[in-house]
Amino acid sequence: MSELFGTLSDGTEVHRWTLERAGTRVRVLSYGGIVQSVEVPDRDGRTADVVLGFAGLDGYLEHPGPYFGALVGRYANRIAHARFPLDGVTYALEPNNGPNSLHGGARGFDKRVWEVEGLEHGVRLTRVSPHGEEGFPGRLELTVTYTLDASGALRVSYEAVTDAPTVVNLTNHSYFNLAGSGNAGGHELRIAASRYTPVDGDLIPTGAPADVSGSRFDFRTARKVGSGYDHNLVLDKGVTDSPAEIAELYDPASGRTLTVATTEPGVQLYTAEHLTGPFAPGDGVALETQHFPDSPNRPEFPSTRLDPGAVYRSETVYGFGVRD
Repeated sequence: MSELFGTLSDGTEVHRWTLERAGTRVRVLSYGGIVQSVEVPDRDGRTADVVLGFAGLDGYLEHPGPYFGALVGRYANRIAHARFPLDGVTYALEPNNGPNSLHGGARGFDKRVWEVEGLEHGVRLTRVSPHGEEGFPGRLELTVTYTLDASGALRVSYEAVTDAPTVVNLTNHSYFNLAGSGNAGGHELRIAASRYTPVDGDLIPTGAPADVSGSRFDFRTARKVGSGYDHNLVLDKGVTDSPAEIAELYDPASGRTLTVATTEPGVQLYTAEHLTGPFAPGDGVALETQHFPDSPNRPEFPSTRLDPGAVYRSETVYGFGVRD
């Protein structure tokens, strides 16, 4: 089911689609592929929205920096110095995060209107990113599908093809607050990651992944999230053909749980210290499943290269439940 959500300054209409199954209600926007809301019950059956978002389109236009609920690309996370080499050519991107490129540039996929087609239990979003968009090579044809499965889990499936060698790294940038409001730092988090990528002051990896043992990056046993994270954790499972569970977030007050399963080799844990406006720092926890930051400049990292004739595929599943 779709409805008009708002209109951009150039007259382009933005529509909202509502998906509902097995006690989960999800609303998705054609603008940015944004997951506007995810409503699920707590242990007592009371429903709340567990992702940060806005009631109207203006909120997203006035607060674009946090990427609330959006699809981000062509390259999620950071590319150092806004450039990368590919087949002997250095591609220059427009820096939008100090000297670096972040989440695809100043007008990445999060700020584009996608074509949307309704499915039985989901929506299919498509768009074409032309050669040279934000400096990236190759014409990229994209399909992203949001579906609710029989358990009420939200499955996000990504596919892309290109007509020239390029780099691709896509994710969804939802901020979760399983309590429905307030600070999320007291949520308990477990992540199956024995290593992380140390970063410099601009959050660019400085070298090889490091062991999490004895550090604040060790979430192999569930503990409170706390604050001060915007870091990539290297998942023990690596790249997989089908989604494997890698994380669980739990709110003791409401009993709500979130499990995350993915095909990706990394997850960016971001505790939202930079939120402003209607939300306060720490009001959400982002678990951005993706390849590692700056991979196009790091041949030792899992590759984000996509060539003609190949298909980029990625899938992440967000499962919702409760504990007594």
